[in-house]
Amino acid sequence: MTSIIETNMLTKIYGSHTVVNKINLSVPEGSIYGFIGPNGAGKSTTMKLLLGLLHPSAGSVRLLDKDLTQENRLSLLRQTGSFIESPSCYGHLTAQENLQIICDLKDVPYSDIDRVLDIVRLEHARKQKVSQFSLGMRQRLGIAQALLGSPKLLILDEPTNGLDPAGIQEMRSLIREMPQLCGATVFISSHLLSELEQIIDHVGIINDGKLLFQGELSALQRHSRGDYVLRVLQPNKACETLLTQGVTVRADGNELHIPPMREDTLAALVQELATHDAGIVGLTQQTKSLEDIFLSLTNQKEAS
Repeated sequence: MTSIIETNMLTKIYGSHTVVNKINLSVPEGSIYGFIGPNGAGKSTTMKLLLGLLHPSAGSVRLLDKDLTQENRLSLLRQTGSFIESPSCYGHLTAQENLQIICDLKDVPYSDIDRVLDIVRLEHARKQKVSQFSLGMRQRLGIAQALLGSPKLLILDEPTNGLDPAGIQEMRSLIREMPQLCGATVFISSHLLSELEQIIDHVGIINDGKLLFQGELSALQRHSRGDYVLRVLQPNKACETLLTQGVTVRADGNELHIPPMREDTLAALVQELATHDAGIVGLTQQTKSLEDIFLSLTNQKEAS
């Protein structure tokens, strides 16, 4: 699969502090790649390095199958849409006028404005001053700016930041459609992990400037399966049987939690429980959310 973003040992150092530490990103073409990490992990710095807004201390960036250099930076950025930290808009101008400025900068015809306003569902507000926009409308206008010129790559930094639940849902729906609607690969960062989990198919996890995991979301979830939960009528008998089989068990009433294991081992265990009249009612496997996986990888604890 072709990678639309590749970095090689990408590093950014400020004084004695290494903000981005030798990371090797590989973002498949056509994917929605979630880049997650706590505040200060190096997400925004990495995205600025990808856009040439910062110079790396070491390593390299390759976008759209070309090395990012000072000579070709502008030509590559014309094929890239970005939204870093917050949209840049002039409040005293209308949505249409703000988009015309971006068209001039990107050398894109004004006719493309109709297309992007339709995608972000702001056609009705094209003549409205941006100072009158809600935060959600401003965020969508930022996406419209990024989409001008039909970029092959969208780099979005916290696009749902500050939005209410309805605005988050709307933004999530919009981003999920990007590869099909626009043919764009999406590289998106967010601290709202539960939201990202609903739209991404690939993930990179960064902490303290280091890339802890990278790959398909489904692969991460497969390797981070939760406990099995057994519902039984006779928990005491079941616990006795499990302990004699060397299985660690945690009882919660009629529900017994046992660790992940191979399916053939589990099947044999269930047969053993049935033989000892444990009264099995149900068996399910808990699925760790992306947030649970992230917390375990970064050794962070949820705030109490």
